[in-house]
Amino acid sequence: MGMRVAGHAHWLECSPSGFFQMNQNPKLRSFFDRARQVVLFELGGLLVITPLFIWASGVPAVDSLGLLAVVALIAALWNAIYNTSFDWIEGRLTGRMADHRPYLMRAVHATGFEGGLVLISLPIVMAWTGLSWLEALFADIGLAIAYVLFAFVFNLGYDRVFPIVPEK
Repeated sequence: MGMRVAGHAHWLECSPSGFFQMNQNPKLRSFFDRARQVVLFELGGLLVITPLFIWASGVPAVDSLGLLAVVALIAALWNAIYNTSFDWIEGRLTGRMADHRPYLMRAVHATGFEGGLVLISLPIVMAWTGLSWLEALFADIGLAIAYVLFAFVFNLGYDRVFPIVPEK
């Protein structure tokens, strides 16, 4: 049972033994489960975010869809690397499996993922759209904000629908 920090809600919970205590080997998602998560996330993101990007950027629909599909492929690779690494580190530091991640840590997780993706995708957005560095940065940050919100909701839902089954 975790303790509440400063009497706040469960999204600030930490273990009684301390937040940074190294843990045994918490169960991670299987390869199949991680692949399903990545595919569903990227397809859902394309369906939700592409229309918003077209509207906000003024980039034609075909160009927007192509760009976001390329970024989605890059993001899928980044997703698998980032999520597996984050889950592994978090599990060892907190003893918690990813599907028990508190809300504050979910926000940190989603923001870190999108920040890394902005660094990776900015040159691609510039080259694909012909936008200046600053325009591409704003477009990429807009995408990142949209995806942070999407990632938070998606991963919360995914963890509820597909919980990690602990080892016996």
